[in-house]
Amino acid sequence: MNKKEAILSAAITLLTEKGVHNTPMSAIAKAAGTGMGTIYNYFPNKDVLINTIYVSIKHEEKDLFLDFDANKSIKTQFETYYTAMIDFFIANPTYFKFMEQLQASPIITEKSRNEGVKSITEVNKLLVKGQQERIIKDINIDELLMFIGGSILSYLRWYFGQKETNKVSLNNQMHMLWDAIKA
Repeated sequence: MNKKEAILSAAITLLTEKGVHNTPMSAIAKAAGTGMGTIYNYFPNKDVLINTIYVSIKHEEKDLFLDFDANKSIKTQFETYYTAMIDFFIANPTYFKFMEQLQASPIITEKSRNEGVKSITEVNKLLVKGQQERIIKDINIDELLMFIGGSILSYLRWYFGQKETNKVSLNNQMHMLWDAIKA
């Protein structure tokens, strides 16, 4: 792991454990095993560091769709998307904690948000195609995405708060969401 990666790794861990306002750059530098000068060579301030982490997570989310099979039914593609997003955040709980804390934060710049929107391009296309084929309700795409994102967020909050979980719960949530958005 190079110095920049060490800084990003230490930052996401500390920011999710202690919170944005309780995590000074000096603590991040110490946890990364680097000096303050080095951290500022890569990131001029904490906001830039936070935005870098946000965009990095969004880029990883986008990679979930590299093997997206557009030849499958709209419903199957949707289910693939939904479970892939859930599995992604279950595999990366610090990403979930980070995004949950900062998704609506004014620290995340418009430029970063615009970059983040690219992570859901394929889902957007899927919803539009589903509407064109009259499979998905004719509701504003941004509203559908907000509803789907809320479902993912709610499920993950529940999941991380449980002592035991099972795939039945995930399937139940996915089917209820599908029933809510299908035409």
